Formats: sequence, C-alpha cells, structure tokens
Amino acid sequence: MTTPELTVSQWFNTDQDINLAGLAGQVVVIEAFQMLCPGCVFHGLPLAQKVQKTFASDAVTVLGLHTEFEHHAAMTPVSLAAFLHEYRITFPVGVDAAGTGSLPKTMEAFRLRGTPSMLLIDKAGALRANHFGEVNELRLGAEIATLLNEKSTDRTTSD
Repeated sequence: MTTPELTVSQWFNTDQDINLAGLAGQVVVIEAFQMLCPGCVFHGLPLAQKVQKTFASDAVTVLGLHTEFEHHAAMTPVSLAAFLHEYRITFPVGVDAAGTGSLPKTMEAFRLRGTPSMLLIDKAGALRANHFGEVNELRLGAEIATLLNEKSTDRTTSD
C-alpha cells in the first residue's frame, strides 16, 4: 500500500500545515484519536506523549490526528482546543477532513478500523505499522528503534 497523504482541515499546536512528504528522513508516529474515546484518553495519547519525550524531535515526529466519526456535535474546534490544553498535548494535531461518507478522509485512506490507532511511517515514507487499540510500549519502542536504524531506502515490513 502506498502511504497516503494526510487530509487535514485544521491544525493545532503548529503555525504551519504539515504533510508527510515534508517529513522525509524522519520516522513519523501518528496517533489517530477522538476526544470522547476512553482508549485514546487513557492509552493512545499518553503513549504518543511518551514517544515525543523519549525520541529526539529531529529523528521522530509525533503527530495527532483527530478523526471524528461519531458524536459530531461535541467535536468542535473549540472543544478540541480545550481538550489539547487540558491534557497537555503539545505535538501538532490535525483535524481529519470530513469525507463524503461516514468516515473522515484520512481515516478512510489509511483504512483505520477505529480509535485509538497508531501509524508508523519509516524514513522513506512507507507505512510500516497500523496498530489498532492498545499498543505495547516495549513493542512500539522496538519498532521505532528498528526504523531509526534503517537506511532511508530500506523497505522491510512490520506487523
């Protein structure tokens, strides 16, 4: 599968639009979440914050993707801004653009099954992992370390 680009309607915690092509040479970790998802609040987002604090920012970029596919009336930009502030989320967070059907565009493009989901993209821009649900911290650390140690042209796959 070719790695799709993010389709974002608004960014938080950054003053510029972000695209995956512009992050070539770095490992990219994307945490797809919803504000009202308990698994996201208790596991996914805290894990993404740990990744951000653990790895050098010039080697690993952590992004959030707020992908709303339910509770639309509660998921306003004002609510998201307050949520990010209250949970001290400091990495850039994009709002997944609305799709033509029930799923937002990036969620559909990456074939996400729900939230929380964590995507790992290698330095060459290839999607290497698409985790749904709780991700084991040790496994994630090992996957990121493996991707960091690869040359940008390596294309081995991970489950």
